[in-house]
Amino acid sequence: MRIAAARRPAILPDMELAQLSARAMQIREGFARYEQRRVGRTWTREEIAQGFVVDVGDLTKLVMAKAGARRVAGDVDAQLAHELSDCLWSVLVLAQLYGVDLEKEFLRTMDELERGTAAKTEQDY
Repeated sequence: MRIAAARRPAILPDMELAQLSARAMQIREGFARYEQRRVGRTWTREEIAQGFVVDVGDLTKLVMAKAGARRVAGDVDAQLAHELSDCLWSVLVLAQLYGVDLEKEFLRTMDELERGTAAKTEQDY
């Protein structure tokens, strides 16, 4: 699955999901080294998932700011892009840590959703 960023610098190529996952895991390994030095152990999968929940909360605040329901200092668009990337990082890392073939499962899930919405649309007539 090819991922193309709308506003990425011209020097970066489109990346495959596997490449994004590998990059996410490189960063995770850096965090693990930091955690080991700082607290004597690395985060568990569950703690990484808890971090993801925090990122989703931050993302929600920014979505609310974009809708005018909340005030946020600074460039909301840049912060929104950052939090979406943080959330994607967490999903990619968790998929790797739990042995989920995210590309395969994403496509399978989208097919299921497509069939479900098609069936519901037919029921409306």
